[in-house]
Amino acid sequence: MASVLWLHREGTQVIVQGKITVIEIKRSQDLARLRRLALSAQGLLHTQPFGRGIQGARKAVEHLGYVQIDTISVVERAHHHVFHARVPNFKPDMTHQLLLDGDIFEYWTHAAAFIPIHDFRFSLPYKHAIKSGQTHWYKERDHKLMHELLARIRTEGPVRSRDVESNTPKRAGWWDWKPAKKALEQLYMEGDLMVTNREGFQKTYDLTERVLPAHVNTQMPGAEAFAVYLLEQQLRCHGLVSLKGLTYQRRIPGLRQAMKMLVSERLASGELEQVKISSGDMFVLETGALERPIPRLNNRMLILSPFDNSVIQRDRLKALFQFDYQIECYVPAARRQYGYFCLPLLYRGVFIGRMDCKAHRKISHLEIKSLHIENHPFDEEQVIEAFAEAIRHFCQFQACSTVSLTEAQPRHLEGRLQRVLKLLDEHQDIVTGT
Repeated sequence: MASVLWLHREGTQVIVQGKITVIEIKRSQDLARLRRLALSAQGLLHTQPFGRGIQGARKAVEHLGYVQIDTISVVERAHHHVFHARVPNFKPDMTHQLLLDGDIFEYWTHAAAFIPIHDFRFSLPYKHAIKSGQTHWYKERDHKLMHELLARIRTEGPVRSRDVESNTPKRAGWWDWKPAKKALEQLYMEGDLMVTNREGFQKTYDLTERVLPAHVNTQMPGAEAFAVYLLEQQLRCHGLVSLKGLTYQRRIPGLRQAMKMLVSERLASGELEQVKISSGDMFVLETGALERPIPRLNNRMLILSPFDNSVIQRDRLKALFQFDYQIECYVPAARRQYGYFCLPLLYRGVFIGRMDCKAHRKISHLEIKSLHIENHPFDEEQVIEAFAEAIRHFCQFQACSTVSLTEAQPRHLEGRLQRVLKLLDEHQDIVTGT
């Protein structure tokens, strides 16, 4: 057992509280248990951890803390995909219904996201930072135009982003929006406006005071309260967390220092304990979490979004699962190794591969451009069977009735995979779900 000195704050003094033991994870079975703890916390081991349909979707986002929104549409968009992986009978229009019902709202976590409405107050520190001059997208703000837009919305009602007009020619790039559209987005980021409705990716904005349900807590949390909220949220949905991951992409003044002190205090009090894995990476988890019952692994394969909550922290993913993953849609085509929009494949607690595919919606066809299966300890026939079943469900989710495979690695699997997918087509298993 290694030990480290940990600091505890008392008033304005920093004193040595004592020695904190670190549990070193050396055996493969102990690492496997850590992984299962993380996947269970993410809702990826049970078949319906949050229930079904819209009620399950509501519980899922409350548990996860946020679901990232993304515009890429080669397959169903990321925010629908995250729910699909965890909630049976989920339909893409359910996220819109949750927004209309006031169960969720849109704002920024580490990216644009749907967030449970009861966590609204924890969006306020970033809004305050942006309003106070911190840059999110735009360094220059047209305060006159922002004031005019607010007055218009107050008088005339909600406005869609496409409703605002400007005589300024639109230049290339999303950062060159028309001035009025920039002003709308700035008002949204500062908290004066909220998204009240969506038509695809056309947002409708209204005054926050008219959108926000009356029962929602709007008290601004300090850095210490925000740290408590994030720590508890991350432990709930990840099981074990790193100090870096706890404040991942959170640009809120004072938060990192508050988080360090909070974790230090909870380690010193025995509420949390530390583990160190062979890579040298350190994680904290609730004391006794390693001894709790964890769901058994099953033979179900999950096809995940590149923006899934379980994989979005790439350093954590690599350290804990030894899965070196990068989304390559932002990489020049000539430098891509696996494809434009590769989806991680999870099987029996291991990220076993990645799949680059495209849903051709006009002809209801799923094209698997490339499939890469990595080294693993599992029976190949069982892996192929699990992949075929995962594809059947995935095609239903994409509203695709046929599927094809262009290329697979390793090559010796390609023929068997082609035959299994052909059988799905011939027996219409994709369409009927039988």
